[in-house]
Amino acid sequence: MNVHGTFITRGSIGKDMARSYRIPTVLSAEELTDKAFHRAAKITVNGTNALDTKKKTTLAKITASGDIVKDAFTSYVEKFPRIDKDDDFFPELVDLVIGIDMYKKSLGAMNWAANKTERLKTEALREVRRSKDGSVIDSIRSSFYGRLSSIIRQVDDELLFLQGCKTKFRNLPAVDANVATLVVAGFPNVGKSKLVSTLSSAAPEIAPYPFTTKGIVIGHMDDDWRKYQIIDTPGLLDRSIDERNDIEKQAILALRYLTHVILFILDPSETCGYSMEKQEALLESVKRGFQGVPIIVAESKNDILVRESGNLNFSAETGSNMDILRDTIIKELRKIRFEEEEL
Repeated sequence: MNVHGTFITRGSIGKDMARSYRIPTVLSAEELTDKAFHRAAKITVNGTNALDTKKKTTLAKITASGDIVKDAFTSYVEKFPRIDKDDDFFPELVDLVIGIDMYKKSLGAMNWAANKTERLKTEALREVRRSKDGSVIDSIRSSFYGRLSSIIRQVDDELLFLQGCKTKFRNLPAVDANVATLVVAGFPNVGKSKLVSTLSSAAPEIAPYPFTTKGIVIGHMDDDWRKYQIIDTPGLLDRSIDERNDIEKQAILALRYLTHVILFILDPSETCGYSMEKQEALLESVKRGFQGVPIIVAESKNDILVRESGNLNFSAETGSNMDILRDTIIKELRKIRFEEEEL
């Protein structure tokens, strides 16, 4: 967990690493089998006589079909992201959305199938080269096709799983675990989205997040040469953590790895529809769930109501005290240092 005033080690997964990989289209067992045998069926190699033609053609068919299958399995292993379950946001999120154990098992199955296919191809080619009987050569080819089909069928479940993984990777939010990040919390309608828009240097993007209905709102704030992330997570931090189901609690746990500072917004006017008693109870819940993370408490809508609470107050609508709020946020975010910055 990131602790205020300490150095933070960069995780093994950087910014939106899943998207930096060119993840290939994953074929089903039937599609991969059809592709390999369809390509092989078109091959004919002329030899010096009928036996030589059969032998050379069979060698080419076995090589082509075997290589197509092996290369497909190998590409899945090489081009899907490698993920270690380190102290980092992205692996935690992947574990929630995809399941790291099944993900690693599926890639392991691809590696097994690639190696098995290569050995099967090498063995079949050796037998064909040694044979001087046309019927035996046909038998070797048929046997190879059957065994190759069997290998592909054995990993059909894993192929289908990886098909789904590609879509899920594409839908993960584009957040950078290596940038100091402010997470905005509070009940709906307290002014969080407007605040993120006002603080951001450009229009915030709405990114999918698997446990929110609206997606997370991601903005960026410039501070000289530095850049910070500002994130609003509707549906995650707008009710007590104690009220969450196990999956939602895990999602909040993943978010903790990304959070360096929390800005908690209170609406003393209660025009948000929630009493101050409920809002302060939620604040206490967030404090319990994010122990060790600095929390800035600010009260919105000071154009409607200002109370004597000692908290900073502001209005994103009128701009009142926005400079003070921004300076307060930046002061906290500047305390976050990654180890690489000191090297």
